[in-house]
Amino acid sequence: MRTYYTITESLEEEERDEQVKRGRKKIDWAASRMPILSVMREEFIREKPFDGEIIGVALHVEAKTAVLVELLVDGGAEVAITGCNPLSTHDDVSVALDSNAHISSYAVKGVTDEEYYRGLEAVISHKPTLILDDGGDLIFELHDKHRQKLKNIIGGCEETTTGVHRLKAMETRGEILYPIFAVNDTPMKRLFDNIHGTGESSLISIAMTTNLSWAGKTIVVAGYGYCGRGVAKKVSGQNARVIITEINPTRALEAYMEGYEVMPMHKAAEKGDVFITTTGNRDIIVEKHYEVMKDGAILANAGHFDVEIDIEGLSKIAKQHTEVRDGITEYELENGNKICVLSEGRLVNLSTPLSLGHPIEIMDQSFGMQAVCMRELVDNRTYAPGIHSVPPMLDDKIAKIKLYAEGVEIDYLSDLQKKYIDGWEIGT
Repeated sequence: MRTYYTITESLEEEERDEQVKRGRKKIDWAASRMPILSVMREEFIREKPFDGEIIGVALHVEAKTAVLVELLVDGGAEVAITGCNPLSTHDDVSVALDSNAHISSYAVKGVTDEEYYRGLEAVISHKPTLILDDGGDLIFELHDKHRQKLKNIIGGCEETTTGVHRLKAMETRGEILYPIFAVNDTPMKRLFDNIHGTGESSLISIAMTTNLSWAGKTIVVAGYGYCGRGVAKKVSGQNARVIITEINPTRALEAYMEGYEVMPMHKAAEKGDVFITTTGNRDIIVEKHYEVMKDGAILANAGHFDVEIDIEGLSKIAKQHTEVRDGITEYELENGNKICVLSEGRLVNLSTPLSLGHPIEIMDQSFGMQAVCMRELVDNRTYAPGIHSVPPMLDDKIAKIKLYAEGVEIDYLSDLQKKYIDGWEIGT
């Protein structure tokens, strides 16, 4: 008796064909704007670096992700994929992927917690040899419940801030049993995906969901890491006033020197019109903050998990709550004030009804990094179990491909300059 079923197996043929058609259009459009993956596709088709490998994937299943998955298949892999967020899957894209004989997709939008973990188990049932994860759930599930299958795994990648934080905590206990690249920590990820990708996609999703303007509003950004500074940078360019909340003194000072107001959340709560959390931690906005917020305050989470905004605490003090617009739940407090939460407090740039995630060009860079890291694990099997930094040469490879695609030229060191920079004697 089979235990797991892919997304297409519950669909009638006509519906499946229609979903494939719609999903294929989205994937083809994304692929046409992803020059890095296009260059890599030629290389992978020619060299088949993943021939014989089974790649287990837990990512946001939408068009850009699909281009990456099909690239891995072009490189010789069999792929089993599920979602890394209950609300971020595009079902038509998932069905289109599952129509490929070399891909099994278990991703479905709007799953329960039980169904979410069943998707992870389905991927693990394929006995993957490589792992691509976003948030760490697939990695944790493997280590927690399937240790006997870890011996098959060559290595993997984790692409998010939250996931890397969780894995580093796991590593301190000596519990990571295969090599994992911290793709999130590489410059090509942080400087583009986290800053420009999170900044642009979060603001676009909030604006499309609410149909409100940023101009003149006070925006509270919780956290001034790479994602937080991206949100702050982009929204300040929309003529909003920006307040930063932080626990790290260096980052707080950096935000202050960049011209933003910096204060604790209990003070910012009284001032904000829109609140955007980007910390990767829990209980950033809680009951004491709701009680002093303005009537009509809007709350959105741009961190990976739905724990930054305490929805349970808000429900407890609210007289009632109502879905007032697709993706917006309005909570009415005892004092009559109303607080609006977007996408149930889940990742706003991927979970609202109109969300499309990061821009295509940004994910071309991030997924290019994922692809070269996966190849590095296959080609160089000397990495020990644990978290590893991405080799700088891989960053440089993706950056060079992107510059070439954009028609941008740069300088190079002469032999004399190389000798000088590598020397230590004065005047050499």
